[in-house]
Amino acid sequence: MKRPPLNRVVIAIIAICVIAGGAYAVLGTKGEDKAKSDANTTTVTRGTIEAVVTAQGKLEPKDYVDVGAEVSGQVKKLHVQIGSIVKTGDLIAEIDPATYQAAVKGDQAQIKQLEAQILQQDATYKQAEQKLARNKTLFDSKAVSEEVFQDAQTAMDVAEAQTMALAAQLDEAKSVLEGDEADLERTKIYAPMEGTVVSLPVKEGQTLNANQSAPVIGQVARLDIMTVRAQVAEADVSKLSPNMEMYFTTLGSQGRKWKGHVRQILPSPQTVNDVVLYDVLSDVDNKDGALMTGMTTQMFFVLGRAKDVLVIPSSVLMKRVPESDTQTAKAYEVRVAAGREPVTKIVLIGLSDRTSAQIISGLSEGERVMLPASTAPANAQQQGAARARSMGPRL
Repeated sequence: MKRPPLNRVVIAIIAICVIAGGAYAVLGTKGEDKAKSDANTTTVTRGTIEAVVTAQGKLEPKDYVDVGAEVSGQVKKLHVQIGSIVKTGDLIAEIDPATYQAAVKGDQAQIKQLEAQILQQDATYKQAEQKLARNKTLFDSKAVSEEVFQDAQTAMDVAEAQTMALAAQLDEAKSVLEGDEADLERTKIYAPMEGTVVSLPVKEGQTLNANQSAPVIGQVARLDIMTVRAQVAEADVSKLSPNMEMYFTTLGSQGRKWKGHVRQILPSPQTVNDVVLYDVLSDVDNKDGALMTGMTTQMFFVLGRAKDVLVIPSSVLMKRVPESDTQTAKAYEVRVAAGREPVTKIVLIGLSDRTSAQIISGLSEGERVMLPASTAPANAQQQGAARARSMGPRL
């Protein structure tokens, strides 16, 4: 068999290389263009959007009462400790009653003395009354002068007045006795409600002075329902309303969320570091006792929630188009990848959070939207790395 000349073989090999190189260049350029296009866009997908207002808060019992001492004296005995469960009427503490017992005994003695004086004065009045009656008979028969008769009348009137004065003194003494007996009773301090003793700032032997203000013996609280007090900035508080859904987490809660509703928005603000904050109160069930007084919470007040809706990153939204707004949606321009040049479209946006926005209309699932210039390089880098990982090592 006759071999072809060597130069023809070389020419054929060179032609094949040229064709392969051209094809590779064309395909490589198209691949790079596609990669570049993918890096500068993001896809419209489906997801869940939750619009919230966030705030810091602290937990406190919903129902609690500071148990105070109404009388002064030394704390003789504490019948509870922090964490004790009490019922209404349970004895919490006793103040030394010696001073008040002495006052009651003195009042009782004063009353007895006045009662004796009244008995004596009743006898005097009765005697004056009899004397007046006798002198009247004698005066009618001209046996005594008018002056004697008048003196008898005056004596009876004086006796009657003295009897009334002693009766008034007796009423006053009884009133003093009632007050002192009440003070004596107040030396025993009882629980005004059912709950848990959460604080006990006094100790046995400590002297309390109740002359100016009632010193606090302890605090009793119901811990089965807790209130979280959140401080919301004035820019956000107008978005909240009573009965709005909310949830919160605590430090160390390991992802657990406690849910509830807004109970009240207090109208009086607080100013902290020149920031106006309003207290928003929400209640939550705590039957398992996991929540404790003073815990710090991260609050989330739910403005709205949409599931399985079209979403895009908020960063792709461009110019606002307020003339295209509806009652429930705001209009924005976005650039959509279509062929060689992107196309500008107007989309209606519903709910939005910090990173994503809900598409009401204007885009379909799977469409690609142009990313802003500041986002595209990072996105290209991420997609390039992903392609490299998918291709694996080259030999």
